[in-house]
Amino acid sequence: MDDFRLKVFIAAARTLSFTRAAEQLYISQPAVSKHIGELEARYRTSLFVRRGSRLALTDAGRTMLAAAERLAEDYRRLEYEMSLCSSHAEGELRLGASTTVAQYLLPPILAHFTARYPGVRVSVLSGNSGQVEEALAGQAIDLGMVESLSRRQGLHYTLFRPDELVLVARPGGRYARTEQVTPEELCRIPLVLRENGSGTLEVIAAALAGAGLRLSQLQVAMRLGTTEGIKAYVRHSDAMAIVSVISVVDELRSGALRIVDIDNLTLTRDFSFVHAAAEPDSLARQFVDFARSDF
Repeated sequence: MDDFRLKVFIAAARTLSFTRAAEQLYISQPAVSKHIGELEARYRTSLFVRRGSRLALTDAGRTMLAAAERLAEDYRRLEYEMSLCSSHAEGELRLGASTTVAQYLLPPILAHFTARYPGVRVSVLSGNSGQVEEALAGQAIDLGMVESLSRRQGLHYTLFRPDELVLVARPGGRYARTEQVTPEELCRIPLVLRENGSGTLEVIAAALAGAGLRLSQLQVAMRLGTTEGIKAYVRHSDAMAIVSVISVVDELRSGALRIVDIDNLTLTRDFSFVHAAAEPDSLARQFVDFARSDF
């Protein structure tokens, strides 16, 4: 977007904080105030109002935010469409990825994508599936990659690839001889689980429900926000964990972890792209097509 003042305004309006807007754009807080002041002078209206210690948008500010976001999206689309005229993609692509996707699936895709399209500037926001969907609904990202079973109203989902969850344990310790457990026995084993809102936890809850069990019946030894943290905990304890099989390829190969079968419990899901419009914009569509065809 050529008018940097609008970029500053969008950042301030989304965060409702001049300080956070300054941090996002790598400028000073006085510079944010200056740019906002110029916009208010230009349109002869206040865009923000103080309510105690909090900042809020005025009616004019909300109107400007909606219009500025449309302009920003149109500008990104213009960059992309014009890049096609010179037969190479350019522009900005803001991705959001759930934790498992961001750690294990996305890095090689990004490496190949940016090598093929060096003119595309990619940024990645990582969080659990719910946080990615929230960011997409709030227009903070252009495209999400999630692992949840549920579907948020107003968003659109495109299948990427299937995934399997597995129960893992360390080779030694209390469960060294355990090769298989029933769903009922699983409820008596200390487990390390992800936080509420994660796609992994949602799949576990759905699978247990299919077996007539509840998530609350599990013995939760610890909740951790990353799969890497979960794996490290399991390697040093008698707890087990249910994680994506793609996240433990190296550990299974080295023998640091092993899979324990769960009898009659299906733990599968799909990784999906999620976008706000029925059809992603041009650059997001190019990324989706690239990932699905090459990976």
